[in-house]
Amino acid sequence: MAQVSIIGTGNMANAIGGVLADGGSSVGYITQEQTGKAPLTGEIVVLAVPYPAVDSILSAYGDQFDGKIVVDITNPLNFETFDSLTVPAGSSAAAEIQAKLPKATVLKAFNTTFAATLVSKKIGDQPTTVLIAGDDSAAKHALATAVEAGGVSAIDAGALSRAHELEALGFLQLTLAAGEKISWTGGFAVIR
Repeated sequence: MAQVSIIGTGNMANAIGGVLADGGSSVGYITQEQTGKAPLTGEIVVLAVPYPAVDSILSAYGDQFDGKIVVDITNPLNFETFDSLTVPAGSSAAAEIQAKLPKATVLKAFNTTFAATLVSKKIGDQPTTVLIAGDDSAAKHALATAVEAGGVSAIDAGALSRAHELEALGFLQLTLAAGEKISWTGGFAVIR
């Protein structure tokens, strides 16, 4: 299976790492204190941090991202007002990251799932589904294979430009949960 470096140690980092480890992937975590010091040993690197932390991580590792599959899980919302996204209209966090890492392959994934639904592998009585957007079909296939081996469904959501819609969906889900309209163990399920 895959070799994965996860930058972050919060709920999402541990939930994603748990799914990937369940599928046989080798998973290593990089803490905030280790950022820039611990090497990126995985061919897949998951940015499991809030969007405002991304730029400093990209700067800390620079060309160590070259040739890697970089998975952006962020929802770039304005945490002060909780009423808008912070990326330019029509863009996405994933597109902004790809522009800064031209020699890496950026995928958008995990931003429309909550940690609890990754741990339980269910949303209600439906399987948890990870939507994956990106421009490289082999990279999407590699991530989907690792996710599915861990017992979670994966769907190719299209090109990296679809990250814009995934981030809007993630934003809606977060605001509904924060407003107590849905629970943090709930969310949107995909029925095939």
